[in-house]
Amino acid sequence: MPRCNSFFNMCKECAQKGQAVDIGKAAFTTSLNLLSKLFFSKELANHKSHSSQELKELIWNIMEDIGKPNYADYFPILGCIDPLGIRRRLACSFDKLIAVFQKIISQRLPHDSSKRTTDDVLDVLLDLYKQNELTMAEINHLLVDIFDAGTDTTSSTFEWVMAELIRNPDMMVKAQNEIEQILGKDKQIQESDIIKLPYLQALIKETLRLHPPTVFLLPRKADIDVELHGYVIPKGAQVLVNLWAIGRDPHVWENPKIFSPERFMGSEIDVKGRDFGLIPFGAGRRICPGMNLAIRMLTLMLATLLQFFNWKLEKGVNPQDLDMDEKFGIALQKTEPLRIIPILKY
Repeated sequence: MPRCNSFFNMCKECAQKGQAVDIGKAAFTTSLNLLSKLFFSKELANHKSHSSQELKELIWNIMEDIGKPNYADYFPILGCIDPLGIRRRLACSFDKLIAVFQKIISQRLPHDSSKRTTDDVLDVLLDLYKQNELTMAEINHLLVDIFDAGTDTTSSTFEWVMAELIRNPDMMVKAQNEIEQILGKDKQIQESDIIKLPYLQALIKETLRLHPPTVFLLPRKADIDVELHGYVIPKGAQVLVNLWAIGRDPHVWENPKIFSPERFMGSEIDVKGRDFGLIPFGAGRRICPGMNLAIRMLTLMLATLLQFFNWKLEKGVNPQDLDMDEKFGIALQKTEPLRIIPILKY
């Protein structure tokens, strides 16, 4: 899996200058580049350009519009009218994002596969396209889904975990001690190291519980009439699963509003859809296909920044006064961006 060296270098430069890092923006750029390196063998943005912010705004607009209540969902007859303009805005945003992908595809498509210099996911998709097993529209929609679901959700989750660690410095120290014990001062984290970092995994699980990457799972539809706890869900009804409410349900979790990664230490609860109190990626046949990649990306970024840096808020900001309000869309984001100053440890 690609490294996040540019993220580290940007934080190192800010540490040397005593400047604050916009964690959400930096994490978005890193998530975008990790995905684009995997799919396209190139980075789509860098931390000093405006391109990543433009893409972030484009993807957030998509996620926000998808998450807005739409009268047409409740009164299908209004679908052709689109009274709130949501479908029109989404179509425009999708076209802009697809244009980014098509520019890359147009540079790659004419090349003979025997002479290619890359070996990435796009090569596989284009081979299937040439074999008439995928259409270009299917490739476009697949890329839109992956980059929509895999960038803003990952960066917002990372911003939440860093905000919680700033508010709970003893937890940050505990995580740093675990990382130093396993990785030392110089070794870069490998995928094989993740299983050796239970407290780091617990931090991510607790963040996914208290601040799920999405408020609702993607809509489901009942195939047949179902009775559930005395309620009849009729065939064809759209079902929305409220992850935010499940994660804060006092019948499921003890002290649900308190951030406590210790609740997962020694616990077999995971995020793979087997424990219905914690299903940030869904469950069953429609579980998020990018779940394993998202966990790796979060662990990689978090371990890197905690291993080499200490963190503090800008002057005059008290950790307990940190704004933790939420902004709802498909992704659950902080209302106020988290800006913190890195301090090199070594």
